[in-house]
Amino acid sequence: MAVVAALAGGAFLAFAEWRVARAAEGRVYDSAEAVPAHDVALVFGTTHRWHGQLNPFYEARLDAAAELFRRQRVRGLLVSGDNEHRSYNEPVAMRNDLAARGVPAEFITCDYAGLRTLDSVQRAQRVFGQRRVVFVSQRFHLERALYLAQASGLDAVGFVAAEAPPRWAWRVRAREVLARGMAVLDVWLGRGPRFLGPSEPVALAPVPPT
Repeated sequence: MAVVAALAGGAFLAFAEWRVARAAEGRVYDSAEAVPAHDVALVFGTTHRWHGQLNPFYEARLDAAAELFRRQRVRGLLVSGDNEHRSYNEPVAMRNDLAARGVPAEFITCDYAGLRTLDSVQRAQRVFGQRRVVFVSQRFHLERALYLAQASGLDAVGFVAAEAPPRWAWRVRAREVLARGMAVLDVWLGRGPRFLGPSEPVALAPVPPT
């Protein structure tokens, strides 16, 4: 039985890998200039520091989001992350660090209940009223987010942030295999975000003159 269960689990994870990657085909951009113009970019949160070091995933996501705004590919940024206790607040850290990169703080909207990728994706639509968004993260994460968006009826594309140094690769890839399996299960089971709440607007910069 253990062998059968292991084979079934492996087959499911292989299916999840294929299904998630397929959902992202043709929807991921490596160049900011190539990203179709949207009102809003959703920037996925992560911890600022990891084992005492700056987290390269975090820094790269903010650099990519600031570039999208600077090149006028988006008019506002929605930063979504964990805010479960007073001493840890990903959205506020992201807003402050994006402002330090030159993005006006008034055009950065915080989603304080982006506890998982699923929550961030569905809340962008169900709480913040978005129908078309650009996701900002690393490629492995974008593919999973785009799968979740497709399942939720959210029209999304992804802009790739720089990958972390190679020494992080094995750890990230191992975690992602399981995360993709969980994402497929979430969709099959119809799971939603942990928190919803009242509708909120996303602050947008004025439309540039033509």
